[in-house]
Amino acid sequence: MQIESPKWTFIFIALSVAGFLFQMVTNFWGYFAFFPAFAFESPWMFVTSIFLHADIEHLFFNMLVLFFLGINLERSIGRKAFVILFFVSGIVGNLGYLITAMMLGGNAFTPAIGASGAIYGIIGALATLAPMMMVFIGMMPMPMILVAVFWGFMDFAGLFAPSDIAHGAHLGGMFVGIAFGLYVRWKVHLRVNRY
Repeated sequence: MQIESPKWTFIFIALSVAGFLFQMVTNFWGYFAFFPAFAFESPWMFVTSIFLHADIEHLFFNMLVLFFLGINLERSIGRKAFVILFFVSGIVGNLGYLITAMMLGGNAFTPAIGASGAIYGIIGALATLAPMMMVFIGMMPMPMILVAVFWGFMDFAGLFAPSDIAHGAHLGGMFVGIAFGLYVRWKVHLRVNRY
């Protein structure tokens, strides 16, 4: 099996930068942000909101994580699976934001934007497929599984504290990533046992 070089990681970064520039030059970006109140009458928001960001810092850190982790995962699972995981994680992340906003008394007219749900899907998949892969958090190296557990716990706790962070989106994306990773491990196990 030939290992594919990463391509979609860079495309998603370029789309996110383009989305941010679009936000800077027009007021129409609100039609593409994810509003729980309008989610089902404007279903494109589930996808378009992934490529919008609140500010330059939000964009920078999301793209930094996407660059380092996306390259690793895309190379490991292939381009097609990576694209599917990215979009499904982002969409389910928005669904997670919608559910938690409704259940926890959030404002259905507060928009969510950003690639965080999709990126948390990548984190969840890597934590399942390569749990001991070392990543740097600041200057400290940590295994991927510990990073995922820590961020997952922080987001779960964050659901119950008012903030401008869409913790439900992060958790929804991570759930998809973990489920994907478990599915891949199961498929590999079946293939190995067949021989």
